[in-house]
Amino acid sequence: MRIILLGPPGAGKGTQAANIVDSYKIPHISTGDIFRKNIKEGTELGKKAQEYINNGQLVPDELTCGLVASRLSEEDCKDGFMLDGFPRNIFQAEYLDKYLSENGIGLDKVVNIEVDPKLLVERACGRRICKTCGATFHVKFNPSKQEGVCDVCSNALTQRPDDNEETVSNRINVYLSETKPLVSYYTEKGIIADIDGAQDINKVFEDIKAALA
Repeated sequence: MRIILLGPPGAGKGTQAANIVDSYKIPHISTGDIFRKNIKEGTELGKKAQEYINNGQLVPDELTCGLVASRLSEEDCKDGFMLDGFPRNIFQAEYLDKYLSENGIGLDKVVNIEVDPKLLVERACGRRICKTCGATFHVKFNPSKQEGVCDVCSNALTQRPDDNEETVSNRINVYLSETKPLVSYYTEKGIIADIDGAQDINKVFEDIKAALA
């Protein structure tokens, strides 16, 4: 199974990515993980990526594509993979098509989790995180039993500094301008599955499994 996972910030991709990887036994490939691994190992590509990150810049498409291609060539991707955060734009999508074609590989499905932007802002701004154990709650959709206190370890819950309306709206707008065109790109190829991400988490995954069947 070879999958791309699309969806705006706050759509619940993290939860569904974990479900997909667990169910289909394929590696979860995210650009963030690839950057961190190459930087830690001191590879040439990693050193170049670090320079851009240190300067607060996005890693250029060509470098990102090279890192992803290198990752896809590894043994654990032989029987499938799930790409998350890549491709980010049409240039990267076309690069991926070329790489897969040259290696005799095809994509099975592009899973596109869709959620209304207003709901995304509400979801993000209400999120509360336990810095001690990592548990996540939501003041409206998944509240802790005692307000401000983690159910798991009884430590204080906090709000991430970037979980505010302005920052979240900016992240969504960047997604809509850069990544949303990929929906049309893969729709034309006939391999996209649009999933309603506003539903219950379990129902979202049921829909994803039905689309991948």
